[in-house]
Amino acid sequence: MKIVVCVKQVPSRDAPLAIGEEGAWIRETDIGFEMNEPDGYALEEALRLKEKHGGEVVVVSLGPERAKQTIKEALAKGADRAIHVVDAAFYKLDPLASARSLAAVMQKESPDLVLTGLQSDDHGFGQTGVLLAELLGLPHATIIMQIEALDGKLKLKRELEAGWFQWLELPLPAVLSVQSGINKPRYATLKGIMAAKKKEIQSVDRATLGVASDATQTIERIYVPQKAKKTEFLAGSAKETAAALIEKLRHEARVLS
Repeated sequence: MKIVVCVKQVPSRDAPLAIGEEGAWIRETDIGFEMNEPDGYALEEALRLKEKHGGEVVVVSLGPERAKQTIKEALAKGADRAIHVVDAAFYKLDPLASARSLAAVMQKESPDLVLTGLQSDDHGFGQTGVLLAELLGLPHATIIMQIEALDGKLKLKRELEAGWFQWLELPLPAVLSVQSGINKPRYATLKGIMAAKKKEIQSVDRATLGVASDATQTIERIYVPQKAKKTEFLAGSAKETAAALIEKLRHEARVLS
């Protein structure tokens, strides 16, 4: 079984973020980066499936040169090889352009299974897996909490609302978006770190893929929400005040239906 895992590098959760000069993204200087946490669960699930059924785990990552640090971490944990789609301005891409770029390299791989994290810790669009499935023409399921592969098909457990779960079956090949908490990701061992130095990282310039990058959505501005307090006094009789308070709770605060 050939499993492709999408892995993204994002700012560290404890990094001191500041808005860049253009106002549409953060300033990336002097902060640390790490593997997107939801992608770590997807990678771990791929490694477990490989250990159980055999095959190969291929990591695909879109980002600048610094993303190789995260790619090497994935290789040290047990992935067999990696494809790095290089683009220094990848953060300007919308989800569709990113998915088109990833799909272009995956089509050459013909994977049996594609795994993504549910969403990224930076943008948080949660659309990569869905769009990849459409572009690759493969069946897709989201919020996956358990994966069983048998007889050329998948038995999956999905998380729904209010504590409910759903079991379903999909044929292979397929694309799955994995929910955080599906497993406990492993740490890279010293042996794995040493082995990663000999594993292949294929670099592909995104501009050479020939995929459309016209934005269907753009981020015009990011900003820190302003905190403000407001006090309003309600005048009138007790009955009038109570009626006015209920109206405000219902229509302004929206805590009453």
